[in-house]
Amino acid sequence: MSISKKTLYLILGLVFVFTVAAGGAEKCFAQNGNGKITFADFSWESVQVHNRIAGYLIRHGWGREVEYMLVEEVPGFMGLERGDIQIAMEAWVDNAASYWEEAKKRGMIISLGKNYPDAPQGWYVPTYIIEGDEERGIKPMASDLKSVSDLPKYWELFKDPELKTKGRFNNGPSGWIISVINEKRLKAYGLDKTYRNFYTGSAAALASAIAGAYERGNPVLAYYWEPTPLLGMYDMTRLEEPPYDEKVWNDTGACEMPKCRVLKVANRDFLEENPEIEEMLKRYRTSLELTNEVLAYMKKNAVTPKDAAEWFLKTHPKLWRSWIADPKVQEKIARSLEQI
Repeated sequence: MSISKKTLYLILGLVFVFTVAAGGAEKCFAQNGNGKITFADFSWESVQVHNRIAGYLIRHGWGREVEYMLVEEVPGFMGLERGDIQIAMEAWVDNAASYWEEAKKRGMIISLGKNYPDAPQGWYVPTYIIEGDEERGIKPMASDLKSVSDLPKYWELFKDPELKTKGRFNNGPSGWIISVINEKRLKAYGLDKTYRNFYTGSAAALASAIAGAYERGNPVLAYYWEPTPLLGMYDMTRLEEPPYDEKVWNDTGACEMPKCRVLKVANRDFLEENPEIEEMLKRYRTSLELTNEVLAYMKKNAVTPKDAAEWFLKTHPKLWRSWIADPKVQEKIARSLEQI
C-alpha cells in the first residue's frame, strides 16, 4: 500500500466536518446493538484477511451477522465516524495523519490498539544476492551489500535492460506519493547518477517485477513494504539507511522510511453497545510474520480472504483463544471450525 495524498485527506476531512455541522452525524447502526456488523474492506489484502478472521469469530462466537464493504481509506474513516461501518481491522493511520488527528478529536472512531507492530517499508533486494541460496544453486553476488550507500558500486548487478549505463530501481506507480518521495531520495543519496528511477505501472506490476526476478534467481532492487503476500513468499532483505529523522525525511528523505502504525479501529457507539466484542478486538494481536504467512498461503493456494482466514484460525487455535475471555464462546468457534 502506498502513502496517500495529504491534501485529499484534508479536503475530505473538511467536507465531513461541514456535513456534521450542517446536519449532525447520523447513528446508522441499529440502536439495539443487534444489527449487521459491517467491516471496512479497504483495497489491500491484509486488511481483508484480518477483517474476515475477526468477522468469523464474531459470527460464530456471538451469532452476529457480518458483512464487508469495499471502500477506500478516507471514505471508510468517514463511514466509521457516521456509524455506517463498525470495524476496520487495519487502519494505516499515518497514511492519513491529518484526517486521523481530527477524527480522534471528534471522538467517534476509537483505536483498539495495534493489530501488529508498525509496518516497515523501504528498498529491498532478494536475500540470495547477499547470502546466496545453496538449494537453488545460487552463489552470493554482493556479499557486502548491506545499505543504500553500497548501491553505487553494484549498479551493474541491477543493470537496466533499457538503459545499459545505469542500474534499475523499481519504484511504485507515479500516482503514489511515496514513489515521488523515492525519486527525491535517489537524488539525495546521489544514486540518480548510477540508477534509473523506473516507475512501475501499478502495484501488481511492481510485485510482478520482483516475483519474476526472484523466480529466475536474478538481481532486483525495488521499493516495497510489509506485510504483503510477496514478502511472505520470498526471502527479501531491506537495505539499511540512516535512522529515521523527521526533519531529514521532510527535507530530502535521505533516511530510513517511517514505519506506519496499523491500528484496529471501531465506531464508538458500536463499542459501547457490544462490550464483549470490544474486549475481543482489544485482545486481537498478530505479527508481521503471521500476517505474511497467511497472505502467502492465500497467494500460493489461490484462495479467497475468507478461505485464508479460516485456514489461519484452524492453524493458530491457541492464538485466537487468547483473544476471547469466555470459554463458552471459544467452544462455539472451535466446533464451527471442526466442520470446515
